[in-house]
Amino acid sequence: MALAVAGVVGMLAVPHSAEATFGYYGYGYGTKAKGMGGAGTALALDPLAGLTNPASLVHQGNVWALGGTLFNPNRAYQANEDFQSPPFAFVTPGRYDSGSEWFFIPNFARNWMLDDDSAITLTLAGNGGMNTDYNKAVFENFTPPGAPEFFQASSPTGIDLMQLAVGLSYSRRLNEQHSVGITPIFAVQGFKAEGLEPFRGVSAYPDKVTNNGRDYSYGGGVRIGWMGQLTDQLSLGASYQSKLKMSRFNDYKGLFAEGGRFDIAGTWNLGLGYRVTPDVLVALDVQRYLFSDVPSIGNPGDLPLAPGQPVLGTDDGLGFGWEDVTAWKLGVQWQYDPRLTLRAGIADGDQPVPSSQALFNILAPGVTTRHYTVGMSYRLSDRSEISGSFMHAPRQRVGGTNPNTGPQTGFIQMDQNELEITFTRYLH
Repeated sequence: MALAVAGVVGMLAVPHSAEATFGYYGYGYGTKAKGMGGAGTALALDPLAGLTNPASLVHQGNVWALGGTLFNPNRAYQANEDFQSPPFAFVTPGRYDSGSEWFFIPNFARNWMLDDDSAITLTLAGNGGMNTDYNKAVFENFTPPGAPEFFQASSPTGIDLMQLAVGLSYSRRLNEQHSVGITPIFAVQGFKAEGLEPFRGVSAYPDKVTNNGRDYSYGGGVRIGWMGQLTDQLSLGASYQSKLKMSRFNDYKGLFAEGGRFDIAGTWNLGLGYRVTPDVLVALDVQRYLFSDVPSIGNPGDLPLAPGQPVLGTDDGLGFGWEDVTAWKLGVQWQYDPRLTLRAGIADGDQPVPSSQALFNILAPGVTTRHYTVGMSYRLSDRSEISGSFMHAPRQRVGGTNPNTGPQTGFIQMDQNELEITFTRYLH
């Protein structure tokens, strides 16, 4: 039973990770930074990069950017035949791929200069497509014999999360070297789950576990940042995003810890940029994702479950068992000529899913940790530019067992591809 429960909990944990991910966070924001492995905390690249460090926005002038991402996550799991039933439940042996492999994600940003030393910026970032869609009753063997239809697993099995984040930033230049910024963030989440009927028997709210249509959650937080141009060659940057406090998913309060609460984990970034030559720039970022601070993500998910002992929807209910993640991002930018700029990068981080939690994530196999990227920008005119980036995250697997499935082993896996195109218009 815990196999499905924690999988569902994990799958909702995708507030920024409808795109290529560390856990459920995107590896970078802004097409130019993405082409450099997501590195950009110490750089003023484009207005969308304000989601990484709002202090960069005062350096970008009056500009707007409109773009879209085509995201391709390939998710699968395999359950082996080494099970023992009873007394354990088991997942039907075999390898199963999730459907819904292609998603389009829009984004927009507009930067207004108030004067030479201050700016405000509106950013809208849509997230969507980080879901699973298995055309079978994945957890059919978790229903006790003779149980009524209310507890019978249905098909299809999966969950779906849709999100929109809106940021309104204020950035200010303190002097010729230093700038700061702040971004209040408003977030909306939409969620639905199907096929999880067997787990109603271990929920504090059995009718609020699955098949309740789409529910919505609202909330927000703040990101702050600093950037310093210490020399003509060297820049440094730092930013911090608080945990985003979200309202409860009332229609799924029997699924998530704290009666349906699912906050968005905080992060912090440190970065540097170094201009090796007038045409070559190197960027390095380190970022920390604080998953363990959110009970629905960080709570242990390997506790034995038994009917009549609710552990779903309670204040200390089952979580995803994720660990905090540190990611390193390295990128290079080469201005080939006045019109064409080329980029490349790599992002690598810790695995958030311990092997002891592997089978929990059938519905959320977000286990990719390494991303290879390339990108480019081309000046169409003095006032307009088009940028693109491509990312590939190689296939990665995490295997393990679960106390509720006994000796049965298996693994989850994911690989990802992403293409992003953004048009930028410089107003004056």
